[in-house]
Parts: sequence; structure tokens; C-alpha cells
Amino acid sequence: MQAEPRVLHHLERIVAVAALLAVLALTVGFAQAAGPKRKAAAATEAQADPVPLRSAVVLVLDASNGETLLARNPDAVTPIASITKLMTAMVVLDAGIDLTRRIAISSDDLDALKGTRSRLRPGSLFTRDELLLLALMASENRAAAALGRTHPGGLAAFIEEMNAKARALGMQDTRFADPTGLDAGNVSSGRDLAVLVKAAHAYTLIRDYSTRSEATVVAGGKPLAYRNTNGLVRSASWDIGLSKTGFIAEAGRCLVMRARVAQRDLVVVLLDSWGKQSRIGDANRIRKWLETRLAVAQRG
Repeated sequence: MQAEPRVLHHLERIVAVAALLAVLALTVGFAQAAGPKRKAAAATEAQADPVPLRSAVVLVLDASNGETLLARNPDAVTPIASITKLMTAMVVLDAGIDLTRRIAISSDDLDALKGTRSRLRPGSLFTRDELLLLALMASENRAAAALGRTHPGGLAAFIEEMNAKARALGMQDTRFADPTGLDAGNVSSGRDLAVLVKAAHAYTLIRDYSTRSEATVVAGGKPLAYRNTNGLVRSASWDIGLSKTGFIAEAGRCLVMRARVAQRDLVVVLLDSWGKQSRIGDANRIRKWLETRLAVAQRG
């Protein structure tokens, strides 16, 4: 009779050990199953961001087939600053209005939001064509503002046409609040801006004006010389078919391009870069990375 407690005690210990072994087996099984998943996730993350960049949003696509070559936060919706001016130009050109018409810069075109400066003084006259050139090449805010203000139907109608064009292109993350990009309410995503770049590239005038290295216009009998805000268009090592820069504090430094790199036509979107030259540095790092990949593939 005294042996029964001992037997029960041994049985309890056997059951406890068996339960422990079962838990350990399950733990090991889960770890083995999760291991490949963690490795795959890490590999995917490394593949998505294989080059150190300073832009918060990065998207590089093959323009011919839409293949994603590089992506970081491509669906994040963020202010886009003067990238806006690509849509401004498309709306002007879609309207089919007279580009030779002379337009006077107005006090209404002055930037009261950010206080940015301009050499386009109120009362000075420019053709609509010259305003398009300055808006695209030099990112001239008063030029873009004047284009919107003098559009048939006025500024409100112009902004509505900008948003209608975005909807027609399928840009679901995009909203426009003004034609300059100074308003932080102009927002988009990397994927939407890739669509914008592709659409804008179809316009000969936008390709030409956005990639000119420099230009001179005359105001009040005096020449005004401007340079492209994207210094890469002056570089012999770059073949750029479309370009637009942007900056306001809320958006950071931004750059979109259509460029030929490593024997491929690419759409490049860089948003919210920190540091004055960071977007240019990121573009050069991306080009070097792609050229290295091409060289390795050719050797292989």
C-alpha cells in the first residue's frame, strides 16, 4: 500500500517529462519552419534595398516593361513640391491654347506661402511658351503660377483639370492644390509619379524643356539667364530624356527622371532626400549599381 504513492509520483514525473519533450519538439518545429521564412524575408528586404540611399522614397522601373529594379516605400504618400510642374505643363499643352500669347506676371503670382524669390517681376511680359520653359527647366514658381492663373476658366478650373488628369491616368494617391508645388497639399506616391513621368515623356515639349541645360529670356529689354535645376543634364555621363526637381521643407529634396542607364530606359523617382546634394548622389549611386550589375551579368 505504501508503494502506490511512489508509483504515482513516478508516473507524474514521466507525464511531465513527456509534456516537456512535446513542447520542445513543437518549438524546434516552429523554429525550423520559421527559419526559411525569416531568411526569405531578409533576402527580399536586401533585394529591395541593395544600395545605400538617402531618399525616403525610391522607385526605379524599366520604362519598356515596367519591371521594378529598385523600390523603397513606393506607396508612401508624401508632398511632391515642384514635381507638380510636370502636371502643370501637361494641362497647359492638353488645352491646345496659344503658346505665343504674351502674359504679364501679376502680383497674384508672387509666392505668399513660402516666400520664395523670383526674377520675374510683376508687369514683365513673357509668352506662355517661355513660361513653360522656365517652369520646367528652372522650376520658376511665378511662371507656373501665371500659367495656372491665365488658363481658360481661371486658377480653380486649372487645378480641377490637374486632378482630373491624375484620375484619368490612374494616379489614385495623387492630389493637386496649386500649379507650382509650393502647397504641401500637392501629394503623390512613388508609383503614381512613375505614371506621371511616363505620361509627361510622351510630350515632345516637356522632354525638350525639362532637359535643357540653360536658357535666356528677355524681360523689360534685359536678358535673364537660367540654368536647369538638375545638374545631371549637364553631365556627359548621363543620358536624360526627362527631368524635374522639387523642394519644399515638407517634401525634402525630390527628383524624377526618365534616363538611359546600363543600356535600359529607366524611370527614376527619388523623394524626400535629406541633404542638398543627396538626390543627385542617390541618382549617381543607382546608376553605378546598375552598371555594376550589367558588367557582372556580361562576365557571367
